[in-house]
Order: sequence, then structure tokens, then C-alpha cells
Amino acid sequence: MAESVTPILEMKNAGKIYAQGARSIEALRGANLRVRKGEFICLIGASGCGKSTLLRMAAGFERATTGESLMWGMPISGPGPSRGMVFQDYGLFPWLSVRDNIGFGPKSRGRPKVEMRETVDRFIELVGLTNFADVYPHQLSGGMKQRVAIARVLANDAEIVLMDEPFGALDAMTRERLQDELVELWSRTGLTVLFVTHSIEEAIFLADRVVVMSPGPGRIDNEYTIDLPRPRDIASPEFNEWRRLLSSQLHSHHAKKAG
Repeated sequence: MAESVTPILEMKNAGKIYAQGARSIEALRGANLRVRKGEFICLIGASGCGKSTLLRMAAGFERATTGESLMWGMPISGPGPSRGMVFQDYGLFPWLSVRDNIGFGPKSRGRPKVEMRETVDRFIELVGLTNFADVYPHQLSGGMKQRVAIARVLANDAEIVLMDEPFGALDAMTRERLQDELVELWSRTGLTVLFVTHSIEEAIFLADRVVVMSPGPGRIDNEYTIDLPRPRDIASPEFNEWRRLLSSQLHSHHAKKAG
């Protein structure tokens, strides 16, 4: 796709400085990133490299200190339903059922009841929770809670889903299952996804493009187009070649920081 096409999300020389008393901490410096509609992009890097800061700026929870955060070429001035955020801790309302959690956004925006119910039913089915529509979050497994969180974002008409280590707290088998389900959901809906992870393997499995960030202050170091066919085999020689390449780059960041 031509670079002249307006990206759905763009960071232009974006930086973020936090004030802490008399000190200031530069969390992100000169970040440039273009996310095209329908892409699945993973951000990887060590703790403290600015991944979550960049994601929060994209969501509108943080303002760039320098540079710009844009959606469809327009400045991001605050949170909005077109940019849905999915957190590691689910962020569900414990007093609402699965159905009411997913329908919270459309209801808040005054959607007609019939339209709202059709929307909620569609997304409950899409994430495979039809039999759990009327239960409450405390009755669900971690994987089910995360599927509710994803469905809630989609039901609110999100054009891009911003995911901050959403599977980080799950056991290995649940994590693998949800990775498969997320790729399937992405391929069926044409969603755009920006996904933060510490896991190199997860990034290679999920992404069209992996963006590597380096710490101190955080900046975008390199981008890699993952040209492996889907579904991806994590045991294949090609997958392991990508794992070696990205692991080598992240280890070089640690070595520079230590030095």
C-alpha cells in the first residue's frame, strides 16, 4: 500500500516527558509510527522502553509533550470509542453481566434498544460466549473475561483496538488459545490492532509487523515485516529464525544499557 495513503493512526516525532517533583523523566523520544487500516502491529521491548506510554498516547489517555498523535490525520485530543483499549486486568464492571458489560458503550451513547441487543448478541457470539451472556465476571475464567473485554471494545464501534499485554496474566494454554482466537477474529472483522507484548514469540505469531523499541528514553529502533504464512507454526525453522533475530536485537539493547 502506498505510503501516501492516510494511516488510521500515526505518531509523528512523538515524545513524552513526565514531571516528578523537581525532576522530569523522558519516557519516549521522537517516535514515528504509521499504522495502516487492517494491520496487526506488535510493539516489543524491555520494561521502561515506552511501549505502554505510546499506546496510551494513541488511546488519548496521555498527551504528547512533543510531536503529534494523529488518527486519520487529525490530532488525538482525548479518549474516544473509535480507539478501544484492552488491558491486562480486563477492566470489567463486576456488577454487570457479560451482556451488560458488552452493551455498556452502545447504551451510554443512547443506541436504540433493539439495535443495542442485536449488536451485543453479535459480539457475544463472535467471541464464543453465548452460553455465558447472563453471568457475572467473577463467574468467568481469565480467558473468558478477556474475551468479554475484547467484545466490549468491538461493540463500541472501535476502528482500532489497542491492547496492553492483554494475555500477560493468563496461563500458557489459555494464552495460546486466545492468540489463535484473536488472529481469527482479526481476519474475520478486518480490525486494526496495535498490541503491546514482552513476548517475542507472541509478537511473531500475531503480527504483520513487529516494532522494536529500545529504552532510555524509549524510542522506536526497528520495524520488521513478518512474512510468514498463517496459521503460523511456532516450531518451524522460519519462525525460529525470526525468534533468533528479534531476541538478538533485544539482548543488544540490554548490553548497551548495561554498558
